[in-house]
Amino acid sequence: MEVVITAVGPDNVGLADPIIHDVTGRGANIAEIQMYDHDEAAVFAMMCRLHLPANQYEALVETMCLVGKHKGLEIRVWSPELRAASPNLAICVTYLEHTPRAILEAIRNETLCATPVVLISNRRKCEGLAREYGLPFECIGNEDGSADEAAMVRVIDRYQADYVILARYMRVLPPDTCWKFAGGRIINLHHGLLPSFRGLRPYHDAYAARMLTFGATCHFIVPELDAGNQTIHQTTFSVPPGTKLEDVVRIGQQQNEPECLLEGVRRVCEREVQLHFHRVIARNAS
Repeated sequence: MEVVITAVGPDNVGLADPIIHDVTGRGANIAEIQMYDHDEAAVFAMMCRLHLPANQYEALVETMCLVGKHKGLEIRVWSPELRAASPNLAICVTYLEHTPRAILEAIRNETLCATPVVLISNRRKCEGLAREYGLPFECIGNEDGSADEAAMVRVIDRYQADYVILARYMRVLPPDTCWKFAGGRIINLHHGLLPSFRGLRPYHDAYAARMLTFGATCHFIVPELDAGNQTIHQTTFSVPPGTKLEDVVRIGQQQNEPECLLEGVRRVCEREVQLHFHRVIARNAS
């Protein structure tokens, strides 16, 4: 059974030891381990991916809960196998409906095997979309649109989301949130072709560079910014010379971006790909 353990908390001595000691004592095979120990920030974070006998899972969860309380850590134990047939999705949005709607419509039409459990937003613009599809709507934004990151984490935990889908969620997740759901659980749509067009205005940047081909990128989020190699899927579209920028943006938002995100989420939900040491690999790769 594949299991991912994440631990985040104030830095101290020997935080990883009880976690590693317990999982190895259960006969687990550790496939990946990453740790962050930043003296200046006084923060400790760890992600461990392992393979464990299925009959050990519940005991592991109980023990990690005790370790977390003893060491002052937020520890999460998660397995993609628990709800592999229909993983729980927390869909995060801000203003635009096209991309989240594509996910929800594909689930309704049974072309995507997943269960949407909550719509999270830092604005109320998409509250009607949640009502349309019968989803709980959780607004974690302040009056200025800034997000309450702690509230977002609580919502994701409360709805037992397997994957967090950033469907044009226009906020940058802080590193500690990324660590809490590390291991390939956060999927983002960027409305430009990476790595060429980063930033907040990729359509404008590509247009200014006189590009005639535009695109979108679905990728895993990792705690390290610009780590690279996390692309799940990319789609492109071309326009004739002289096409106006507003037409480029409209085609991208209404057609290309939803297609890109939907295929990326499908690949993850159907377990075709996974994130391994910050690289996307096929699950059946040798």
